Amino acid sequence: MTTPISIIANGLIRERQRAGLSLAEVARRAGIAKSTLSQLEAGNGNPSIETLWSLCVALNIPFARLMEPEANRMQVIRRGEGPTVMAEHADYQAVLLATCPPGARRDIYLLHIQPGSERQSQPHPPNTVEHLILTQGRALVGPIDSPVELEVGDYISYPGDEAHIFRALEPDTLAVLVMEHI
Repeated sequence: MTTPISIIANGLIRERQRAGLSLAEVARRAGIAKSTLSQLEAGNGNPSIETLWSLCVALNIPFARLMEPEANRMQVIRRGEGPTVMAEHADYQAVLLATCPPGARRDIYLLHIQPGSERQSQPHPPNTVEHLILTQGRALVGPIDSPVELEVGDYISYPGDEAHIFRALEPDTLAVLVMEHI
């Protein structure tokens, strides 16, 4: 099972290496002890939100990036799953499905699909990623060689620069599609 601290630990290592910074340099920039950062990268501890914010500032990344699991070419989040934050004074929760990489452009579409024939898409330009949330019905979605059956509320992301399909499995299937161009 992936725990929040293990996701944060992997995110810290990934982003520190991406930035080309040493453990000591990130700790210095964040104003924390090198041993504290070492412990966090080892998946130990219970960091405060203030410590995490300081690390994000030191790494020049959005806060949500620390909660991103290791980047996979395809990701499925079932309804009721995913990193969730709750409001303190309202019955309100937000589930992080995806963050937008720097310099990316996103186009948003509402899809209305009927069963009977599947939509086969040829690869889009390199580094295109498709994000889809099924809002009504059921569908088979994703890369042609590994599509996933989705139900209402499920989220999937997959490489749009590979051949992919969308097959409605129920009448009046609806989905929100976000095409990300990096």
